[in-house]
Amino acid sequence: LSHTWTFAFNFLAIIPLAAILAYATEELADKAGSTVGGLLNATFGNAVELIVSIIALREGQVRIVQASMLGSLLSNLLLVLGFCFVLGGYNRIQQTFNQTAAQTMSSLLAISSASLLIPAAFKATLPTGKEDELIDEKILSLSRGTSIILLIMYVLFLLFQLGSHQAIFEQQIEETDETISQYSSKPAHSLSIRSSISFLLGATILVSICADYLVGTIDNVVASTGLSKTFIGLIVIPIVGNAAEHVTSVMVAMKDKMDLAIGVAIGSSLQISLFVTPFMVLVGWWINVPMTLNFSTFETATLFISIFLSNYLILDGESNWLEGCMSLA
Repeated sequence: LSHTWTFAFNFLAIIPLAAILAYATEELADKAGSTVGGLLNATFGNAVELIVSIIALREGQVRIVQASMLGSLLSNLLLVLGFCFVLGGYNRIQQTFNQTAAQTMSSLLAISSASLLIPAAFKATLPTGKEDELIDEKILSLSRGTSIILLIMYVLFLLFQLGSHQAIFEQQIEETDETISQYSSKPAHSLSIRSSISFLLGATILVSICADYLVGTIDNVVASTGLSKTFIGLIVIPIVGNAAEHVTSVMVAMKDKMDLAIGVAIGSSLQISLFVTPFMVLVGWWINVPMTLNFSTFETATLFISIFLSNYLILDGESNWLEGCMSLA
């Protein structure tokens, strides 16, 4: 029982820390300029998932890491996008958003889903009895090579977004600034650079401590509550990391700022699939833990269908409440 309380209290403690981390990152990004700011947001935007995953990987909890990556993707692609469409569109006929930016993001999601499909398909098509150490080694090599390619694609996407095609994404940046000034009671730039860095470091250290306790109690929580590791990774941990941005994207969708809402929901999914997941494979390589892109066949199929559906929904640059219901369903 004490392990369950430890898990619950650390779980709840990480939620406000994630909000502080996000706020400090935004403040620092505003002062650093658009290019460096974009990189900062990309790196620290999923800091909580990164910290929890690195600690879980160090403890050898590969299953937790894989499930939390998948859970973050599914919650952004289906739950957040669904709520954005429903709550933003229930009193409007249609909502529109930048089609080119949305299509670019959805195409990159298709690439990242392919990187998970191939190892799963490779493992699934092997004859029974052939799943020996040699095969696992091959899947590990395939995952590491694929992860390097995905990280290169992510860097190229950042160059595309912040450099060569910045004009396409500028509308989102303008809407972000407008939304902050219009709907926030706080001043737009209230922290100095030194304060932002201090908050960033302080929150990161506290999140690391909480995550350490959280991950340390997972085995005992699984044993005492009957919850599976997959459920904890898939449902519980993504709530911690994404709570703040989930609320943000739904709020701006209700204000008819769909470009920003799509940018947050799909952009977060891209960061997980093109940056965090491959980065975790390379971290596993570095600390000698066999983290691969070979998710279970069922999970990979679920992810593929989710990306397939979300691509269809955002392809036309318009949304309505019925599309949100489809996503939630």
